[in-house]
This record gives sequence, structure tokens and C-alpha cells, in this order.
Amino acid sequence: MKKLKLVMVGNGMAGVRTLEELLKIAPDLYDVTVFGAEPYANYNRILLSPVLAGEQTIKDIMLNDVDWYEENHITLHLGKKIVRIDRVKRLVIAEDGTQTEYDRLLLATGSTPFMLPVPGKDLQGVIAYRDIHDTNAMIAAAEQHTHAVVIGGGLLGLEAANGLKMRGMQVSVVHLPGWLMERQLDPVAGKMLQKSLEDRGLNFLLEKNTEAILGDEQGQVKAIRFTDGLEIPAQLIVMAVGIRPNTALAESAGLYCNRGIIVNDTMQTYDPRIYAVGECVNHRGTVYGLVAPLFEMAKVCANHLANFGIGRYQGSVTSTKLKVTGIDLFSAGEFMGGNDTEEIILSDPIGGVYKKLVLKDDKLIGACLYGDTVDGSWYFKLLREGKNIAEIRDTLMFGESNTGDVGHEGHTKAAAMPDSAEVCGCNGVCKGTIVKAIKEKGLFTLEDVRKHTKASASCGSCTGLVEQIIMFTAGGDYSSTPKAKAMCSCTDHSHAVVRQTIKEQHLLTVAAVQQFMNWRTPNGCASCRPALNYYLISTWPREAIDDPQSRFINERSHANIQKDGTYSVIPRMWGGETNASELRRIADVVDKYQIPTVKVTGGQRIDLLGVKKQDLPAVWSDLGMPCGLAYAKGLRTVKTCVGSEWCRFGTQNSTLMGQQLERELARMYAPHKVKLAVSGCPRNCAEAGIKDVGVIGVDSGWEVYVGGNGGIKTEVAQFFVKLKTHEEVMEYTGAFLQLYREEGWYLERTVHYLARVGLDYVKKIILEDEERRQELYQRLLFSLEGESDPWHAPEKAQVDTRQFTALTV
Repeated sequence: MKKLKLVMVGNGMAGVRTLEELLKIAPDLYDVTVFGAEPYANYNRILLSPVLAGEQTIKDIMLNDVDWYEENHITLHLGKKIVRIDRVKRLVIAEDGTQTEYDRLLLATGSTPFMLPVPGKDLQGVIAYRDIHDTNAMIAAAEQHTHAVVIGGGLLGLEAANGLKMRGMQVSVVHLPGWLMERQLDPVAGKMLQKSLEDRGLNFLLEKNTEAILGDEQGQVKAIRFTDGLEIPAQLIVMAVGIRPNTALAESAGLYCNRGIIVNDTMQTYDPRIYAVGECVNHRGTVYGLVAPLFEMAKVCANHLANFGIGRYQGSVTSTKLKVTGIDLFSAGEFMGGNDTEEIILSDPIGGVYKKLVLKDDKLIGACLYGDTVDGSWYFKLLREGKNIAEIRDTLMFGESNTGDVGHEGHTKAAAMPDSAEVCGCNGVCKGTIVKAIKEKGLFTLEDVRKHTKASASCGSCTGLVEQIIMFTAGGDYSSTPKAKAMCSCTDHSHAVVRQTIKEQHLLTVAAVQQFMNWRTPNGCASCRPALNYYLISTWPREAIDDPQSRFINERSHANIQKDGTYSVIPRMWGGETNASELRRIADVVDKYQIPTVKVTGGQRIDLLGVKKQDLPAVWSDLGMPCGLAYAKGLRTVKTCVGSEWCRFGTQNSTLMGQQLERELARMYAPHKVKLAVSGCPRNCAEAGIKDVGVIGVDSGWEVYVGGNGGIKTEVAQFFVKLKTHEEVMEYTGAFLQLYREEGWYLERTVHYLARVGLDYVKKIILEDEERRQELYQRLLFSLEGESDPWHAPEKAQVDTRQFTALTV
């Protein structure tokens, strides 16, 4: 099949990110040609200020070198500016006469700096601050001259001023408004920022309007004059007063432009063969200058270039962080407030800390932080998700670690952490690894950091800390669209939408879900297929078709694969109790199949480690014991103490209670692994306080706790209810687990489910609504009825026994 021709004009961050996304999902659809006006491959413009300050080099900020284009079979033209588009013949023509045909054209022409229309703007030494060429010119000027003036006290201007000061120049910042960064800060924070920068040696001239730039006989700038008559020396003048979308090429081709190239939600221009992304576009009346929205555009554009036709770009909420070493500043949303808003303010001028939170209708709509920005990403999350903050209003100002939320203790130390400090315990990732990846690979989003380092990709308890490291390292471009997170790259739909659609449309197979919901990739991936399969069988038990190929390897093999490729076998021992007959059978199996290791597990069972895959069916047959499902996303164990039957301190028969729970729930599948424990007295020898459901015997009956977790970050279970009888414990426990089964996202532990929905919500359903509680419990029993043991009824359990047959040559 002949490939289509895709031509991209512009070689910046938004355009190349579009190509990266396109190569992931449709690597063979196009022959790609790229034209870049600069002589450099794709580099990180956001990090030009550290280059100017001498903290990094040009090589350090390269995102995609020339070799990357060659490796991906992309034809690259550097230093060639496209000057005309022939839409009839579908040609682009470069300044040097080079012509290239296209089937699809992607415009990523970026923006151009605005130069004040004042006399002297064309003098030598008057420059903008936009690219590597400008940065090099500023570095060269700093080696020859003393006095610099930066016009513009916004984000870019202050970064330029700071860099020139670090290069040894005397720098004055000229700004027309009355305080710095008026688009990102309120007056109080702006004045605090000014004082901090003045302490570093910068000079500020506020409320000054430039009248003219003066030059000497050689045409070199020598001074700047303001409308009030003041005149100061200047051998270098940097204009950082804003940018304008670069629409000249698009306008000359007859494309509709209005303060940017007009695009729809699929990033198409008025010519359906021509797409546009980045700072050059106007989407729904907004032009974005921060990198994260541009990357979101890139993802949607790639989706449509790949002919999947699903993604929609619906705008972005943005945040800002100043990239001047040693100054912590963050703002997002409607931080200026207004008549119909409320403000919570903490001001400590001596300590250099200012926080302003703007509320409306019990929602956070804006934040402005100076001096202490560690909770910036949390505030930004609350803002873009539109969460109701009424319950945490009293502690909102003091940050996430003071609200009682799970998994964020200590994240306020992100900036001061040494590089050797471990951030992600699940994957053994230290701060230095994350920082290196962000700098070397130009990462700006949590998803990108997860992809390259695996940090926060497992249990997720370190997510807040990772976000803070991104903010401190990558700067002010951390932003996200205000929508629920997609399940994976195969779809834009969230877990909630998928579950709801399966229920409303009565979908019964993975393929049916993917077809109905327009899945981006035909067969899905290893992330979404297991989730879809679980949502189907938990929503429609006995109707939905369980797809073994949509389960992980452990669940397909019904055993835990080990690092050497062998498997572990764990038979079930009800409540941790066994007998001589079972122990003899275990010993015989160990001898017969030469199993190298026998170990008692933390869940009071015996683990046979080192079983060959082809021996699994015979091992289970000889054992004659129920499968412990130690590999499953479902009930693992019910740990018990000996209780009142043997222990002199025991108040209740915990062993019997545990066995009853385990026998009833043994074949229950869930979003994630589930562990229970029953202790016969408050001494809690079975460690019920760190289980998904913990039951503790007391004189008057039983206390039930939920949401515990003994994983990488130990979470203590929360008190749920006090009950009298075994039957009540069974019903309340079953109802809670069924609610979790029906509402939990796939791979979400009970502790994270509770953190998301709130314990009060669960109590209202199960403790206060008897009818709903009983309905939940009955739905659980219905789904478990007839569930087969995978090793003792393999046909009913849909076990493909062919996988255990050794291949012969």
C-alpha cells in the first residue's frame, strides 16, 4: 500500500510532539517531511533561560536530535523557510525553491515576538528573546557590554533579566503596569517578587512607557528614553513584551486566521487537508503559549492524522511557575478574585510567604502562591477537577498534608530532597533519576515521567511528590485539560464513563465495548483490556464472556510466575488452618515434582516455589486442595488468630469467623487484590488494622474496619461499624466489597477507592440504607454462585490447558 505524504512546516515542540504521537499509533501510514527555519533540530524552548543563565548548554536542551529523524525515516530540511503553500496542487515551496507535495499538511509555525513600534527599534543591540539565536546574541552581548535593559516584567522578561544578571551585566527591567507579572500575580505577590529580585541586584522601573531607543554614530544602541523624560544608558535592549501567532504563511494561502490560525476541536483548519498545532493556532478564541496545552493539541491532532477520528481538544486550564533559581512562585485560575468570590489569604512578608486562594460556590477557582509553592499542584488539581472543598475549607490553606489525605506525607520537601532520596518505592526510583529524565528528555507531564521512569506508575502513593519534582525541575508549563483522565492511550474515555456505558448499553464482550466506544486502537492494549474484562464480568455476572486473553499472565496460568520463569503454587487453607492429610499431600507433591522451595506465606498458607509450567495441572491434581488464587485480582487470604477456641485472651471465635468469610468470598474477583483478617480480641494478632477489611472481636461482638493496606506505604484501616453476629459481619463485609467491586477502578485498592469517594459516602449507602445494603450483598452472592475452581473444574473456569503442554521439536 502506497504511503500518504505528510509535510510539517515548523520544527518546534508542538509539531514534533504531534509526530511522536503519530508514530506511536500509525507508524507506517505516512512518508513524513519536516521543514524547520532554524538550523537546529527540535529543542526545548522553555529551558532557554537556564542556557542564558549558564546553568545548561544548547546540547542539554535538545529534545530530538538529527539522528532521531533519521531513525524514524523522516526527511528533515533545516534552515529552510516555507514561503508559499499551493493548496490546489498541494505543494509547499521553500525560500530556496525546494518544493514538496503533500496529502496532509501540518502547520506548526509557532509565534513571533512583538517588537514595540518605537524609534530606534532596528538599532544594533535591540533584540527579542525567543530562540537559540537570540540567546546566543544575549550571551555575546554580556561578554562585551555592561548595561542591559529588559522591556517587559512578565515571565519571559524576568527570566531574561535574571540570566543577564548572572552573566555579569547591570540590568534594569522596564514595565508599564504597576507590578510585575500582572497576568500571573496579584499586586501583593508582584511586590514581593520585585523585592526578592531587587535583593539579587536587579533594578526596576515600573509604570514607565518607552518613547524612543537612542543609538550612536555606528548604529549601536546607547540609551533608552521614556515618555516622562527619564533617560538611562543601555548597550543591550531585550524586548519581552509578548508574542503573536505566526500566521503569515497561513494567511497568504487563504486560510482563515483571526489572532491565530482558526482550528476546530480536531485541530483542522478551514482546509480539511491542513491541520495546525501550537502557538500559531486560535482554538475557541484562545491562543496558548504554555507547552502542556500544546502537547494536548498534539495528541488530538495525531489521532486524526492517523484516521482514528476520536479525540477532541476542548481547551486547557493552565498554571505558571517562575523559572528563576531560588524563587518559588505559582499561580493558576482566577487568582485575582472578584465581587462574587471569597478569598483566603496568608501573608507573612518577613518570612517571604504569601498565599491567596480564591473560592466560589465551595470550589477553588484560583490560587496565587509566593515563597511556599509545594502545594501548587494539589491546588491546581482541585481547581481543574472542580472538587467541592467545603469539608476541608478550614485546613485548605495549610496544604494537602494537613487534610488527612492518604499518601502525601512529606511531599512538601520535594525541592530540598537530595537526588539520592527514593521517591517511588514500588519501582525503586530516586529523585535524581526523575530530574535527569525531565531535563534530558524534556518531560513536562506526569504521564511522560511515568512512561520514562515508572515513578508513580504502580501504587500511585508518590504521585504528589513526583508532580512537585516536575514543577521544580521543568518550570511553569505543568497544565492539564479539565477532564477525567483517560483509561489509556487507546481511548479518551475515563474508567467511570466506560463502566457506565457497559451498564447502560448492556455490553457483554471486550470487542463490543471497543466497537461501541470507538476505541482508538482495534485490539486495545495490556492496560485497557484487563480493565474492560473486569468491568464486564463484574457488571454482568453470568452474562458477560470472560476473555482469558484479556487477563495478565498470572491469571491466564492460574499461578504466580517467578523471576526464573517457574511458578509458585499456593493451595487454599481456610482461615490459615490445615491438617495432617493436607500436609502429607503437600510433602508428597514436593518430593514427586522436585519443588525446590517450600515457604510459609504472610497470609498463613504454604507456598510451593519453583514449579515448572508443564507440571502445574499434575501438581494441583495430586494436591487435591482448593486453589488459593494467590495471583488474582480478588480475594487472597483471610488471616486469623486462634481466637476464643484456644487463646485465653480471646473474646470471639475468630478462626470460625475467618473461615466463614473466606469460604463465601473465595472466588470473588475485584478491581485489585483483597485481603481480610479476623482477630479474636483487641490485641489484634491477625493484624486486622492493615487489611482491606479487618474484623476484631470485642466482648459485645465485632468491630469492622475498612481500607487498610500493608503495602509500600502502610495505611491503617478506618473504623466502619460495630456488629453483634457472624451473619451481620458477613452481610456488611459483603456489601462493602460489592460496592467496591461495582465502583472501584481497575487496579485501585480499597484504600484509594475510599480516598476518592469518601468513607462517609460508603457509610451512608451501607450503614444507613438497609435495602441497598442487602441488594449489594445479594448481588455479590449471585455473582459468586457457580464460580468454578480453575484447577478442579478447568472447563467451567475456562482454563486453556494447552498452555501447559511442553512444545516438542
